[in-house]
Amino acid sequence: MSSQPLRLVVVVGSVRDGRFGPVVTRWFAEQAELHGRFDVDVIDLADTELPLALPAVPPAVDPNPSRPAGMADAGRRLAEADAVVVVTPDYNRSFPASLKAFIDWHHTEWQAKPIAFVGYSGASGGLLAIEQLRQVFGELDAHAVREYVSFPRYYLLFDAEGNLKDPEEPAAAARTMLDRLDWWGSVLRDARHERPYASR
Repeated sequence: MSSQPLRLVVVVGSVRDGRFGPVVTRWFAEQAELHGRFDVDVIDLADTELPLALPAVPPAVDPNPSRPAGMADAGRRLAEADAVVVVTPDYNRSFPASLKAFIDWHHTEWQAKPIAFVGYSGASGGLLAIEQLRQVFGELDAHAVREYVSFPRYYLLFDAEGNLKDPEEPAAAARTMLDRLDWWGSVLRDARHERPYASR
């Protein structure tokens, strides 16, 4: 197994005005940097062109669909990732449309890679969104790790500067999840290099 750091892409899934996602993402990216096994790259979907109308031939059929120019950079970085963490709220018991559009515009970029989740929302802490995302990524031949980080009633957990008031438990959950991502990410990276994943 290679000792090289893994390329970890962290996706900010919400684009809503006044969103809290960047605060949670900033905290998690710091945890990933502290872990020491990851080169962290944050993709904020608010900075990415995300048309809801997909191409006539979907990415599952055509691995190189014609994508908008404003999506090219994010797509390249996703393709280069060894592992992905999705930061998501839940809206109306599901995940944001922006995140679904980003997922659906790509296909091979997700395959044979581990995916983990950081959720936040009022009551559920994003778990309603996470459970649905597990099914979506399973269809894309990605591996969703069991561990996650969740922030129920997130507005009570962070102070005005975006720092956690009681960081120990979330930090421990993040370390466990990152350990699992490190294992799966290393194994799958080696496997993809030795035996390229056969796309449908």
